[in-house]
Amino acid sequence: MSKALFHGAATALVTPFRGGEVDVPALDAMVERQLDAGIQALFPVGTTGEPATLSVEEWELVIRRTVDVCRGRVPVIAGTGGNSTKDVIDRAARAKALGADAQLCVTPYYNKTTQAGLFAHYQAIAEASALPMIVYSVPGRTGMSIALETCAKLAELDQVAGLKEAGGDVGRAVDIRALCGDRLPLYCGSDEITVPLLSIGAEGVVSVLSNVVPEAVVRLTENWASGDAVGAADLQLRYQPLVRLLFRQVSPIPVKAALAAMGLCENSLRLPLAPLTEEEQAPLLAELRKLEVIR
Repeated sequence: MSKALFHGAATALVTPFRGGEVDVPALDAMVERQLDAGIQALFPVGTTGEPATLSVEEWELVIRRTVDVCRGRVPVIAGTGGNSTKDVIDRAARAKALGADAQLCVTPYYNKTTQAGLFAHYQAIAEASALPMIVYSVPGRTGMSIALETCAKLAELDQVAGLKEAGGDVGRAVDIRALCGDRLPLYCGSDEITVPLLSIGAEGVVSVLSNVVPEAVVRLTENWASGDAVGAADLQLRYQPLVRLLFRQVSPIPVKAALAAMGLCENSLRLPLAPLTEEEQAPLLAELRKLEVIR
């Protein structure tokens, strides 16, 4: 039986701010909007949610509100990853107590580690935590890659319920699938290659794009699941320019600008992240108008 926690489209949620604080009404509305669009899982306090600049209390607040608004309708998979194994284990326990269904654990950053240390890190978390874990590979952020052999070892851990592959490398994803098969459910973590990864058996996508156009990302994955490969590919191509613009600057800087233009939250980030300039925003806003997301 597959260990996959969900199939289809999931959203890596932004954390909205107002006046320097977490904007709870905006967060609640965003979660409801995602659910109304048919999203299959929500990922609060992952990279897109700016966890590095949230206090412990704010981190807990975002998870709690997401869980409370969801009311069990879809899995809530909370970001717990970090570069201290002990701290990750502590966060996993907190996330479970707050009602999260699973955890997303990014590879250690800055101090990094060897492949032996990386496996031991995840093994310790798996043994200490009751929450299923999706391992998160995003070497552009962390400077840490997961070797194929380590992926195969992770697939043998019962608590490891998948891999979010966000390196943007289709060839690597093919290698992972070829080696691990269904023993390690694969999730696309790079919106620009969703269809290519679905074509090799990925369970779905953890999307930044779906913060902006959740219905489109849901429809893309549903088209693929129903056998409409052409329809899925058409949506990939239609939204590819927007995807590129959403990652032209460090995420979530552009996606927050887009959501602000849509009236869904303030264009507010935590330093060291800074908003787009007017010149940088111009092509993004033009593409949103072209797609009729805004007027």
